[in-house]
Amino acid sequence: MPGKKAAKRHTIEATEDSTDVKKLKVSHSSHGQEKGVVLVLGQGDVGQLGLGENVLERKKPALVTLPEGIVQAVAGGMHTVCLSETGTIYTFGCNDEGALGRDTSVEGTEMVPAQVDLAEKVVQVSAGDSHTAALTEDGAVYVWGSFRDNNGVIGLLEPMKKCKVPVRVPIDKKVVKIVSGNDHLVMLTVHGELYTSGCGEQGQLGRVAEHFLRLLQPQIVIIKPRGKVVFTDVFCGAYFTFAVSKDGHVYGFGLSNYHQLGTQSTSTCFVPMKLSSFKNSTTSWVGISGGQHHTICLDSQGQVYSLGRAEYGRLGLGKDAGEKSEPTPVPGVSDVQMVACGASVSYAVTKQGAVFSWGMGTNLQLGTGEEDDEWSPVQMTGKQLEKRLVLTVSSGGQHTVLLVKDEQES
Repeated sequence: MPGKKAAKRHTIEATEDSTDVKKLKVSHSSHGQEKGVVLVLGQGDVGQLGLGENVLERKKPALVTLPEGIVQAVAGGMHTVCLSETGTIYTFGCNDEGALGRDTSVEGTEMVPAQVDLAEKVVQVSAGDSHTAALTEDGAVYVWGSFRDNNGVIGLLEPMKKCKVPVRVPIDKKVVKIVSGNDHLVMLTVHGELYTSGCGEQGQLGRVAEHFLRLLQPQIVIIKPRGKVVFTDVFCGAYFTFAVSKDGHVYGFGLSNYHQLGTQSTSTCFVPMKLSSFKNSTTSWVGISGGQHHTICLDSQGQVYSLGRAEYGRLGLGKDAGEKSEPTPVPGVSDVQMVACGASVSYAVTKQGAVFSWGMGTNLQLGTGEEDDEWSPVQMTGKQLEKRLVLTVSSGGQHTVLLVKDEQES
């Protein structure tokens, strides 16, 4: 992600005012542009590392064999989704709820990457605990797998029905960006509206639906008091959602039991709130990522901030830090282009292509080679990172996925 001047790229480049609306391809600054190769680390007991049945954990990044160049690699709760330069999707990992979108009836086939059968060209993917979503170049959204709540499976588009292959989301607006929480999906339309679907128990949908069915059917998020708010970007944590408006305000809704939304209260926010803790006249927010109970943010100057729960070092603020109710600068890492969170871990990728990690070390997701927690950012190293630049990082429940390219290609 760019510096101050380029922050304006977080606008919607497609419009529906043209008579050629059907021919328009959607575009957003979050769509992967640079191709690379995929590295994985952490726990892989259900195949989420994509390294086959014999490799169930990696302390350091390992190379995944894929048939073509990859432009986006995301970690779900226990599965991994890779998008190729040709718009093809490859998945691997746990397929119990259908999150891989393909047949894995032959034992072991979930442990290695294989293609999802989706005829349209895909420009973006997102992944939650048990679901996957794909955005096509025409602005349509497909989903597969299932959403869950505290009682188990709630279904995907219909109650109690999971989908093992891609199904189109019934929404009559063109979508330019998709993002997934653990069990919810948020879609940003060309007109800057937000649509949400999935589990709404923690307020993460930003709408209090009367009927169970309507939670699974995408509905628009209404901002009150009345008055149109145009959004240019959207981000998710496990049980919460952030959206950035055209005028630079940050709105949030969902779980904030550790102040991870930046609210002074720890009450759940069932409707969008304009977050005063993010208001800084000199800062535009270009990246936000949420874990289970914490949030990592990035401003247009490349500075990283954290807020929410502090245990295990996930805020990167040192051993004595307590929970934070507003974005707090993280020392020890600068000139950052993207940030990401797993459940209790945090990451920052610098413009120079280095990746830093901090937080809970239990699942080997930090790439230090040890299970110790890290209370401040540490640079990830490993043989597969030598002479390579990190483009993006994504982290799930127990594993981490890196997209990297060779130095000489830059």
